[in-house]
Amino acid sequence: MEILYLLIPLSVVLVFLILAGIWWAINKGQFDDVEAEGTRILKDS
Repeated sequence: MEILYLLIPLSVVLVFLILAGIWWAINKGQFDDVEAEGTRILKDS
């Protein structure tokens, strides 16, 4: 039972880190043009 006192805060911190990473990626434009990378690999000779 004592392990829950450690695991619950760690999981909350992990969720906040994941959300911060997603927020950073969206604000930096990582998902602006997802179609271009798929067609670029086909046009590369």
